[in-house]
Amino acid sequence: MQKPIAILPSRQPIWLVLLPFVWLLLASPSLQAQESVATVRLDGRALFRIGPNEELEARPRAREVEKQLAAVLETPQGITRARIAKAGEQSDRRQISVAGRPLVLVTPMDAEANGKVIDTLALEWASLIDRALITAVARRDSERGRFVTSVQASVETAFARLLESAINIIPRILAAVLVLLLFWVLATAVRALMRMVFSRVVTDLTVENLVRQVSYYTVWLLGLIVAASAFGLEPSTLATGLGLTSLALGFALKDILSNFVSGLLILTLRPFELGDQIIIGETEGSVERIELRATQIRTYDGRRVLVPNAETFTSRVTNNTAAPIRRGKVICSLGYEIDIGTISHVMREAAQATAGVLATPEASVRLSNLGQTELVFDVEFWCDSSRSDFVITASEVRKALVEALRAAGVSLPDQARQNVVLHAPDT
Repeated sequence: MQKPIAILPSRQPIWLVLLPFVWLLLASPSLQAQESVATVRLDGRALFRIGPNEELEARPRAREVEKQLAAVLETPQGITRARIAKAGEQSDRRQISVAGRPLVLVTPMDAEANGKVIDTLALEWASLIDRALITAVARRDSERGRFVTSVQASVETAFARLLESAINIIPRILAAVLVLLLFWVLATAVRALMRMVFSRVVTDLTVENLVRQVSYYTVWLLGLIVAASAFGLEPSTLATGLGLTSLALGFALKDILSNFVSGLLILTLRPFELGDQIIIGETEGSVERIELRATQIRTYDGRRVLVPNAETFTSRVTNNTAAPIRRGKVICSLGYEIDIGTISHVMREAAQATAGVLATPEASVRLSNLGQTELVFDVEFWCDSSRSDFVITASEVRKALVEALRAAGVSLPDQARQNVVLHAPDT
């Protein structure tokens, strides 16, 4: 009796295929590098927005300014008004300092980003710093005020940065999702179009299945690339990210990629086709679908089984319908008292005359074994290779053999009858 076979889900959800790419997009270090500006905050309140310079990106640069402001507040009695001076020998830069501590270096890039002259921008930032420091010192007029202000500032800063990040990333996520939805509709339409075209042009269902699936996933791949661009990643950045994470993705997607490659090889090499009746391990049935992930088999008791393509490609596969005809065999056990030649002719004629048995090759009868109480005959015949015809024809051959043997006066063996030989003891 066939052992129970576990039935896997009929289709793998598309999010399982997209999940590694989404993780790659979110975890890519180049995503943070694309943030062109960052907000400088003091006690959670925004002062001004700052961009990158030659040494630091926008966010690290803003955090550095915030650290300097916090250091100034450690000695509130020494705080003076912000001073603006030229930065060393480079007259195109302005250094803003408080109490002799340099806070921020205003560069021509900052002035260009804000659309202002560098001196005007430096004065504006210095004025904002002065007002913010006055307010911050007033909030720290006591130890209790210092403690409450620190806690409140930390909470406000955390939520402000979270909101800022959400404002930056949510539109990109929505754009990427819309692109994926668009390409999902496009991929579905392409697959339907391929099915319509190939149903009229090509009669080979396996070739049609291969072309449809390759075109479907090709459109999906293009959609992923466009979605990555909508998310804010350039193709070169995406390629770099894939290179950096290829090892991790290789381990994470080992089984999925193995099934995809095996499915592509199965569809290309075609060890079996749609409609073939095959045996893979303990699974036997008709091939209904060959996907790039799994092979769908309908067992003879009506169950649907998905066998992973990696297992299908590496396992021993028996294709019962690879040839149009198939040889069947019925075993008959008869007593030693029969005329072997006559009864062999009777059984061969009975098998050959059975409905479903092919005229060529002809049926044959062979004496295969000499048992202790019986002769064992193999009655072999040829019929259609499909299981329904094979099973029905084998059943009809058995019936014909029983009727022919009874008509010939041959008594069929009785398993309940046993020959008992008594041995007299030696005297």
